[in-house]
Amino acid sequence: MGKIVGAFAMSHVLGAPGGLEEQAERVFVGMKELGRQLRETHPTLLVVITSDHLNNFRLDQPMPFAIGTADSYTPYGDMGLPTDPIRGDAAFSTGFAMFANDRGFKLVKPARLRPDHGVMIPLGIVDPRRELPIVPLYVNTVYTPAPTPQESWRLGELLRAYVAEYCKADERVALLAGGGLSHWLGVPEEGRVNETWDRWFMDMLATGQGASLAKLSNEQILIDAGNGGLEVNAWITLAGAVPGATGECLFYEAIPAWASGMAGMAFRVGA
Repeated sequence: MGKIVGAFAMSHVLGAPGGLEEQAERVFVGMKELGRQLRETHPTLLVVITSDHLNNFRLDQPMPFAIGTADSYTPYGDMGLPTDPIRGDAAFSTGFAMFANDRGFKLVKPARLRPDHGVMIPLGIVDPRRELPIVPLYVNTVYTPAPTPQESWRLGELLRAYVAEYCKADERVALLAGGGLSHWLGVPEEGRVNETWDRWFMDMLATGQGASLAKLSNEQILIDAGNGGLEVNAWITLAGAVPGATGECLFYEAIPAWASGMAGMAFRVGA
């Protein structure tokens, strides 16, 4: 059986530091620490749980949950990010898609994926040398209806079971959720950040109460954390894969200029 050896979550956007030098520095330092801790788990594979930003998926063809199943990906290159190819793991991702679908969970395998900043910013932080194969696992919250916290938690449960039951014994899997925290995009409230809610959400995760977060509704998240805040469902997916795990906040900064509550967490996972 394989092992989940690390679980981490972070915002998947960055902004210009001008005028925000102290906050930006704390975010950058926290991100670097998150990357250091992830690498110290010595993973053989990295599953990046994130959302796409309509660069690979269309609103008229809903794919709320999707997975990349290639052995190599060419990044989309949005936000000026590099487009050098990155390694995938077709065997793992294809096997997991089959495992999930066999258990009644619809996990779509798009024919072609070019990971955008939702994958590439976190990946650039934790694996700058591109040493690890990745599996991009999408919780696409741009759709209506969006994936729910309950569904997201279930996806995490299935991921945990697949790693334990079907991966080879020496497979060491690290999980990295990307997105959030609270932010409003393309609406009159754009730029708003709900720091109180963000800290409550992280406190729930830090104390191992992810299962309670899975009982939230998207409607309540929209009110408290904004339309962009629905990306926290990726964090809930991760929590479902490591149920009961406690954790710590590595950084948090409310940065309206970046239109986001910037956060990073590390979870205590027995390897």
